Amino acid sequence: KWTQWQFLQFYKHGMAYKDTIPVNWCPTCKSVLSNEDAAGGVCERCGTQVVQKEKSQWMLKMSDYAEDLLKGLDDTNFADRVKLGQINWIGKSTGVELDVEIVGGGKFSVFTTCIETVYGITFFVIAPDGKLIKELMPRVENKDEVEAYIKETATKSNMDRTELNKGKTGVEVKGIKAINPVNGKEVPIFLGDFVLGDYGTGAVMAVPSHDQRDFEYAIEHNLEMIQVIDGADVSEKAFEKHDYLGKDCKLMNSEEFDGLTVEEAKEKITEKLEDMGIGRRVNNYKMRDWIFSRQRFWGEPIPMINCPKCGWVPMNEEDLPLVLPDVAEYEPTEDGESPLANIPEFVNCKCPKCGGDAKRETDTMPNWAGSSWYFLRFMDAHNDKEFASMDKMKYWNRVDWYNGGMEHTARHLLYARFWVQFLYNIGLVPNKEMIWTRVSHGMVLGSDNVKMSKSKGNVINPDDIVNEYGADTLRTYEMFMGDYQMDAPWSTDSLRGCKRFIDKVIRLKEKLNEKDGFTDTLEAIQNKTIKKIEYDLTHMGYNTAISSLMILANAYDDAESITKEDYHLLLVLLNPIAPHITEELNEELGYKPICESEWPEYDEEKTIENVKDIAVQVNGKVRATIQINIEDDEQSIKERAMECENVKKHIDGKEIVKVIVIKGKIVNIVVK
Repeated sequence: KWTQWQFLQFYKHGMAYKDTIPVNWCPTCKSVLSNEDAAGGVCERCGTQVVQKEKSQWMLKMSDYAEDLLKGLDDTNFADRVKLGQINWIGKSTGVELDVEIVGGGKFSVFTTCIETVYGITFFVIAPDGKLIKELMPRVENKDEVEAYIKETATKSNMDRTELNKGKTGVEVKGIKAINPVNGKEVPIFLGDFVLGDYGTGAVMAVPSHDQRDFEYAIEHNLEMIQVIDGADVSEKAFEKHDYLGKDCKLMNSEEFDGLTVEEAKEKITEKLEDMGIGRRVNNYKMRDWIFSRQRFWGEPIPMINCPKCGWVPMNEEDLPLVLPDVAEYEPTEDGESPLANIPEFVNCKCPKCGGDAKRETDTMPNWAGSSWYFLRFMDAHNDKEFASMDKMKYWNRVDWYNGGMEHTARHLLYARFWVQFLYNIGLVPNKEMIWTRVSHGMVLGSDNVKMSKSKGNVINPDDIVNEYGADTLRTYEMFMGDYQMDAPWSTDSLRGCKRFIDKVIRLKEKLNEKDGFTDTLEAIQNKTIKKIEYDLTHMGYNTAISSLMILANAYDDAESITKEDYHLLLVLLNPIAPHITEELNEELGYKPICESEWPEYDEEKTIENVKDIAVQVNGKVRATIQINIEDDEQSIKERAMECENVKKHIDGKEIVKVIVIKGKIVNIVVK
């Protein structure tokens, strides 16, 4: 109900609309696919060749929020790589939008961040699925060739078309020329599958001397190349932006701008284009509007009604929720409409505005609709008057910690932030950013360093591991196997190492003595371990926390005996990682459950080790070790060093030249 209600707010505020756009289409599944599900040009589910198909889809105006979503990152504590994922997905670039005339009538625009190269344009490329080629088609001389290329492009997904490491394909649109607006020169127009009809202006300028893919394209099609920035030989490869920026390169073949530096020319050329009324400074964003339709049964029905007289009309809010009907079949229709389209009693309805016969929308919302705001509902889960009260949201404030896979730190997080920012702008939530910290975990790979997959046969069944090694060993190993945020391969040998650690913790119970309190000689490492683990567990340093516990367990194992308090502390510190065995051992000691206990506190002064083992050298060679207290004076340390039996053997009968004491580190006795 409340997801549908919020969609109606998007619609009422002009943020939801329906448009016909090209989509990835699987003819077998008869469904729209995301770019990820259509990677490689085939359907991820059935392997069928994907085609591009124009389909009417509901959209949310997410692109209107691009700049706000960028600025909003400053008000979050997201991990750096999470912020970078957001920034890259939004894809802001600042440049110039340039109007281009077509010989014989018509025009289009291109966007460029390299306006300094405008005099080097030798051709333009337009999208095969854009509106411009449809308008130009009556004037095209090679219609059959162009239509064949358009049809070929329709079999490719957008992801495949824009893959950076693939070459540019294309075909010249013969009979039509564009005019370079700065020098009036006529240049050819090509269709290119790497240009998308629904992204940017649907057209790009090509400067072969200063873009490598344009360079290769020009070589293949025998096109002119004009160098407009000096400083390199462009006969073998392009002299690109990342090569010339920051260097003292000058413009050439650029009329009155010859001799200017790149930065000077960028500004002067932009001013000229602005004065001519054919260029404007703009920000461009890679992020596009959110395709919000799904042609499937499952999902929140979109609460819109299409009336022949009134057009699209939102449902009355009091009639929500619009629920899915009971059906026996969930297959899409032959033309790819939602299964709901086959249910007349669901489709046929009355227009809320005029009362006439109308048709209900049969598309459903994507699964990210509800997941873009569910955390707000958690703050006020039983509210039947609104999705969440403002007072409750102010009380709970923002989501403190949101963790998940790296694959969701771009789109899903972006959708959730957009959704919340919209709700904030219409006064329905207290903060523009409702998530404070966002982190992501790495992936457990197979032992072959490849993502686990049944088809690859490298999957580990956790049930088998639990049965053989125990749940605590599995938990410990998963946290010990590497940096929490990085991918790590599975290693059965390392798993066995964690099992030996757990076994050691169990065996330490045999070393208990009858003394009360903590062992004096262990207090320094105990307090250091408490401090270290407290920090590590709150900063995702799980592997280093376990390493500290292993060091503590080794110190216990080296001791002659340990007290119950010593042992209890180890169990408490290990409990978040291995809760089952630690609770069981703790119960045998007679303590209350660890899960009901306070976390131990450390004494900063006791994190400093007072007692240390230091080496004693004679003429630079280690002959013994002694245990000292850091408060011992230099004379007492010298005397203790001289009393060592092995030291006496090497100094007796010899003249002691000097005794050097480096406190807390070493004693060196020089003899002759």
